[in-house]
Amino acid sequence: MKLKSTILLLLICPLVMFSQKKLPDNFFLETLDNGLEVLTIEDNTVPLATIEITVRNGGYTESPEFDGLSHLYEHMFFKANKDIPSQEAYLERVNELGISFNGTTSGERVNYFVTLSSEKLNEGLEFMNSAIRYPLFLKQEMINENPVVDGEFQRAESNPVFFLLQDSNHKMWGDLYSRKNVIGDHDVILNATPEKMKEIQAKFYHPNNSLIVVAGNVKHEDVLKKVEAIYGDWKRSEFDPFEKYPIPEFKPLEKSTYFITENENATTPISLISWHGPDTRSDIPSTYAADVFSYILSQNSSKFQQEMIDSGLAYQVNLGYSTNKYVGPIQLFLVPNPTKIKEAMAKLEEHIAQWNSDDYFTDEQMETAKTKLAIEDAYGKEQTSQFLHTVTYWWSSASIDYYTDYVANLQKVTRDDIKKYVETYIQGKPKVVGLLLSPQMKENMGIESLEEYITE
Repeated sequence: MKLKSTILLLLICPLVMFSQKKLPDNFFLETLDNGLEVLTIEDNTVPLATIEITVRNGGYTESPEFDGLSHLYEHMFFKANKDIPSQEAYLERVNELGISFNGTTSGERVNYFVTLSSEKLNEGLEFMNSAIRYPLFLKQEMINENPVVDGEFQRAESNPVFFLLQDSNHKMWGDLYSRKNVIGDHDVILNATPEKMKEIQAKFYHPNNSLIVVAGNVKHEDVLKKVEAIYGDWKRSEFDPFEKYPIPEFKPLEKSTYFITENENATTPISLISWHGPDTRSDIPSTYAADVFSYILSQNSSKFQQEMIDSGLAYQVNLGYSTNKYVGPIQLFLVPNPTKIKEAMAKLEEHIAQWNSDDYFTDEQMETAKTKLAIEDAYGKEQTSQFLHTVTYWWSSASIDYYTDYVANLQKVTRDDIKKYVETYIQGKPKVVGLLLSPQMKENMGIESLEEYITE
């Protein structure tokens, strides 16, 4: 599905500042005088409306003493506030309005969203306004919720791959590890206080650091009037949060690092190789090239899959890239044949050395990758109540335009773009290489040093 685009006319209004944006014809983006951005996405296919509030917060804002507290704050959003005095009352109001609600926390965004009948749009906006602006952070509710959030952490720890990822991230990000560790730290989470929540609120929860999206069976003129009436007096901060509390720059890797993660629950060897990749502040073209190249390598017809999987050297191999504003990681997961670990990793290095070769992939494979990405993008747009989460992710980590122009920019990716991406971020660059093993596997294989094992 190709996106239609239009230029919004500059309208004169004493309450709202408009900027010209190239957006799909059912997108309407405005900014209130207090800095709150308001995006309306009109879709009258079902009589529902989804309201989402997104804040530029998340793992990248967390120094070690706040590690995981953006996620805890997300949980506290759905608790008592000045208009709803307890969680019990909160849930009663949810039932009254027929609301479905949730929130998520990622590296560079925290978002909160509700879906309800579009006839109750005003009530939904007021409901979200109370939660975002006037949380109470009651001590007993904090005591109750801290172990709930920590329980999510513990569930993640039930998967041995979690420890491989954690070990890799410590080596990838060094003393800024907490800025990439969304899940948090057990002690920090369990000992969090209302004061810590209020400190996060004072730093980041301001209209000029937030976006509200209303999507569904609504009219943008009506949405704008309602949002202005309810949120217009939300006072903007007297500072730019990211000037007052700047995100430190992640230090480039100085050398390649090799490690072994031992976990008694590991049932098969798994390798993870990671590099520092591009970001949306300095190299947007390479973020598109990264996506296309990953999809080239994922095709069964690719040389990569044929020589790694079809040959019997590995059971699974894939390259991925996570688009971030602050250093997106490139990660290569390899599940080698346990009897051929050394051979699989050697063959992997051979392939990496060929990734910038003219004949490594065909024109057809590159076009197939672009088509698959476009189909995935179109499929993701089937439900307005779902794809607006993607819109807000890009608002935080890039721009709304990054989302709306995504497919068009994928089509522009060339072989030279892919070569530049590979040569700038992967080939010959320092990397972090890890191998997950059970203690018994490690003993049977006689591995003491991973670097020596795979290079000897």
